[in-house]
Amino acid sequence: MVDSKELKIKLGIDTGFAINRYPEAGSWIKIVGEVLNLRYVQHVADLLNPFLPDYILKSEVKKIRRLCARYRVTVDTTFTSAFTRVNHLLHPDPEVRKIWFEWFKRYFYYSRELGARGSGGHFGIFSVPDFNDLSRRRFIFEEGIKNWQRLSDYGKKLGFDFLIFEPMSVPRECASTIRDTRELLERVNSNAAIPIRLCMDVDHGNLHSRDPKDTDPYAWLREFGPVSPVIHIKQSSKDKSGHWPFTKENNKKGIIRPQKVIKALKESGAKDVVLLFEFSFRERYPQEYRVIHDLKESVAYWRKYVKM
Repeated sequence: MVDSKELKIKLGIDTGFAINRYPEAGSWIKIVGEVLNLRYVQHVADLLNPFLPDYILKSEVKKIRRLCARYRVTVDTTFTSAFTRVNHLLHPDPEVRKIWFEWFKRYFYYSRELGARGSGGHFGIFSVPDFNDLSRRRFIFEEGIKNWQRLSDYGKKLGFDFLIFEPMSVPRECASTIRDTRELLERVNSNAAIPIRLCMDVDHGNLHSRDPKDTDPYAWLREFGPVSPVIHIKQSSKDKSGHWPFTKENNKKGIIRPQKVIKALKESGAKDVVLLFEFSFRERYPQEYRVIHDLKESVAYWRKYVKM
């Protein structure tokens, strides 16, 4: 058990599990609140894309708020997901970057309407030609930093506590090492209206790094726990090929242990963290019919250590 006086940990779930399986609010919210007995969610853009017209977004927000109240579920944060994992703020075309900047503003607005205290996604993705051209890489990177800082201004107006971005696993997707993540946090926060924090992921990290800490999830947790209000958790392997649920079979071969996660967070000095299940259920058998079973088993596994 966690000593709540030192570290408050809450258990929640990223709604990526519901994409194309349980898109209706009444389905995924009931699963989260009643079947899994979880109180916190990170709602993903693939279930409420800002490209949709306002009348649909407003209707869906109203429905989600009503159903969350019924099933005692809180939309804590919102985030990009599988189908919105694109170049966006680092896109080669400046006009496309402008469109995605407005997309994020719309997304933040409706996220706040859902009650979220913060929102974000991956920092951005370089195209291969831009990444391989040093001058272009520097220019596009600066554009990304400026746009995140501008988004922080808008987030402040909305009343957000923070924005979040996710460290990834290859340099082209940004923040793939501890050093690069630390430097990016410092740069983007140098002129931010509200804090820009991390949504860490225990399955990410650069396998080609010469520093073994960059593939050690516990090193990441110790380094960035205090600036990670939310963290994606899943069972993972040493070669970062996980995104598995915490089933008995996966736990035998995986390296993520609740006790070690909690210990690393306590050592980091973190005070308040939401651990979010983020699993990848492929549209294949037997995964297709095991989703709910594996979610329930994962919750049961972690409830031995996290009660909130």
